[in-house]
Amino acid sequence: MERERDDRWRHKAGLAMLGAIMLASCIPAGRPSGGQGGPPTRPSAGETATCLSDLSATGTRFRALPDRVTGPGCGQFGTVQLLDIGVPVTGLGAMRCGEARAFGAWVREDVAPAAVRMLGGELARVDTFGSYACRNVVGSAVNAERRSGHAQANAVDIAAFHLRDGRRIAVLGGWTGEDEPTRDFLRTVRRAACRRFGTVLSPDYNAAHADHLHLEADRAGFCR
Repeated sequence: MERERDDRWRHKAGLAMLGAIMLASCIPAGRPSGGQGGPPTRPSAGETATCLSDLSATGTRFRALPDRVTGPGCGQFGTVQLLDIGVPVTGLGAMRCGEARAFGAWVREDVAPAAVRMLGGELARVDTFGSYACRNVVGSAVNAERRSGHAQANAVDIAAFHLRDGRRIAVLGGWTGEDEPTRDFLRTVRRAACRRFGTVLSPDYNAAHADHLHLEADRAGFCR
């Protein structure tokens, strides 16, 4: 009888542990698991130092920013202000270094060549809706109480691309517009972003992203 009780106890304990592991696996790495009050995530000093070295090696001009808490669940840690990535970019504020590194590589190595190859024009500028904002996720009832990647300066929203011949390729209108090369270009740069960022959200995801591409350097492995 005693042995049976022990066996039942071990079985229940094992199930509880398995449930905890499964629950943890549902929380994307690099994101706070709580609501607004959780502390902002922080990259390690070594991770930031390596990233800053990587940025310098690409010829990127930037300014390292001081670490600071900016609100409940919000903060800027290991962030930079991008000054020149080779193509002018509007609207950028503080960006987590890893986000800035992925963003610069995406613009230079993916977007610019695709513009020439698919649209026959040289990339002149990228318009964004910004990077840092102390706010919650928008457009998702399930995650409405969760801080956005923007609250950690770990995301950027891309609104449009300008070509040197004067054309403006906007996500709003262009994603579902009548011009096939524009539609193909926007989807091509989204696929390229999915190889560099952990979370990429587009108009295909929900109405809140109808006018931009959300690029976030986490480890979620979510591309839509």
